[in-house]
Amino acid sequence: MAEERSRRVFLSTSAALSAVALTGVPAGAEEPGDRGPGGAVRPQRPDPELRAILREIDEHRIEATVRRLAAFGTRHTLSSQTDPVRGIGAARDWIFAEMEKSAAKSDGRMTVELQSYLQPPAPPRIPVATTITNVVATLRGSTTPERVHVVSGHYDSRCSDPLDATKDAPGADDDASGVAVAMELARVLATRRPAATIVFAAVAGEEQGLFGARHLATQYKAAGTDVRAMFTNDIVGSSRADDGTRDPQTIRLFAEGVPTSETPAQADIRRAVGGENDSPSRQLARFVRSVAENDATGMSVRVVYRRDRYLRGGDHIPFLEQGYPAARFTEPHEDYAHQHQDVRVENGKQFGDLPEFCDFPFIARVARVNAATLWSLATAPGAPEDVRIRTNRLTNDTDLVWRRGTDPDLGGYEVVWRETTAAEWTHVIAVGDRTEARVDLSKDNVFFGVRAVGKNGRRGPVAFPTPLS
Repeated sequence: MAEERSRRVFLSTSAALSAVALTGVPAGAEEPGDRGPGGAVRPQRPDPELRAILREIDEHRIEATVRRLAAFGTRHTLSSQTDPVRGIGAARDWIFAEMEKSAAKSDGRMTVELQSYLQPPAPPRIPVATTITNVVATLRGSTTPERVHVVSGHYDSRCSDPLDATKDAPGADDDASGVAVAMELARVLATRRPAATIVFAAVAGEEQGLFGARHLATQYKAAGTDVRAMFTNDIVGSSRADDGTRDPQTIRLFAEGVPTSETPAQADIRRAVGGENDSPSRQLARFVRSVAENDATGMSVRVVYRRDRYLRGGDHIPFLEQGYPAARFTEPHEDYAHQHQDVRVENGKQFGDLPEFCDFPFIARVARVNAATLWSLATAPGAPEDVRIRTNRLTNDTDLVWRRGTDPDLGGYEVVWRETTAAEWTHVIAVGDRTEARVDLSKDNVFFGVRAVGKNGRRGPVAFPTPLS
């Protein structure tokens, strides 16, 4: 019955859309893996190019990166910045040199910078003025470089005392694992030519209050950078929980509902039309599942409808504060004996964030989830802008309008919809290269969205509409 109803809705919708001369999206977009019977939404399947990228991700290189970062002893933000072998300065210089090696293979498309600033005292975690430095590698897009996608990990670490900058704090899981993901993606993607820009960042100051990420986000905002997505990988090093159970094929993705940066006017609209589950970050989360849950990554993405873990935070939050869509990858269950702990043996139990407690094949699969997501974002058209629902007449159908994108490879658009109780988009309607569509479904009963489709058949994230009088 549900399938019959879906087909009736799809057919009646197609008839209603005939006024805009539907021609459909380009042939490459009509793959069975993308659209099912009755217009049902299906995940995007990785094409040969993406599969080749995912095969290049090397768990042995990831392991070497994690072990090298742990070998700096401590990477505390307040540790030495000049010691050549121990402390955050030595780690910073090594990361920069490795990123430069990757950039050398990019034919000039990738550049690497040390983004430094002097952080004034910010008690209790920053008791004295401290230089904080991010290592930022930017792979410039070939056709739409103004669209930017960021992936990060934080390279600072800590032990039990957040102000102890001398004791060993190897930080293998938290967060050499996330830095290793960003660095491995930089290495693999440096030789490719994405349409949009991808940034690979290793940031500092996270354990002391998200300082490095906040500087990076505010710099982007001040420059007017069009950051379309930001993902932080923080504590992605182990599939083992504190009770010894393992979940090696799952990664959590934390994505907020009500936007951190929401204004009072935006809140009024949200309350009037719904949309608590349709923030840009939630659309990103849906996109991740659509492109990164497949046999090529070997992973399931468990989306958690929270900004972060309970009363905790990470480097995506400063981006959310600036109004950028952002989300956090974190391992499925954490083992707190190997986070924020002095390295010690107590009652026969080893404490400390040591490399031997990491699961390197798991980190490699997390890297593949990130690669599938970033590559798909950077090679598909961006989410449509200024998507609206007309409200100047009372009817039981829905008029959607949007502004045409400028992507050179734009092929057309699709309208998606779902029941208000559904977590994922369930139905899709191809509308061609148009900027408006009339759908024979009431906006009162379902949620709508619009997404762009490239000439290569790749689909971008969904944009959620707002009212247009």
